[in-house]
Amino acid sequence: MKIVQYKPIGIINSPFKEPKGMPIQPVRAKGVSGTVELQPEYKEGLKDLEGFSHIMLIYHFHLSEGYSLKVKPFLDDTLRGLFATRAPKRPNPIGVSVVRLEKIEGTTLYISNVDIVDGTPLLDIKPYVPEFDKSEEKVRIGWLSKKIKKSTNKRSDESFRS
Repeated sequence: MKIVQYKPIGIINSPFKEPKGMPIQPVRAKGVSGTVELQPEYKEGLKDLEGFSHIMLIYHFHLSEGYSLKVKPFLDDTLRGLFATRAPKRPNPIGVSVVRLEKIEGTTLYISNVDIVDGTPLLDIKPYVPEFDKSEEKVRIGWLSKKIKKSTNKRSDESFRS
């Protein structure tokens, strides 16, 4: 198989210097502010982005090392298949977060609802469009269906177990 390589297009800045204590999903990070510093050569690509209230940040889990195909996710004590979890320790440690876009100044994006460690390399930005990104079909959430309501106060240091 051909090797795939990515070059970061920017850096995500947040108040979280380490995974410990960081919210594990944007829904648990309401009001947490951060910025995205885009490399200057990508500035033209920001045209028209300010019209979107939310964006998807695709990034590299730069602090993640190694992985296991069976993990204990933060909401459970049962070993689960890695691909049935959102654990950051993955064969390709790529993360996705939907954040609120507050404003853009030059190549700086001001964002909120940030659940990302400071200094995380940004791979891509996409606009979040609920009509495209939510399924109209009935959605099943597997083993999480019994656990999701218990996640209210969980933090990311638990999600780094594996």
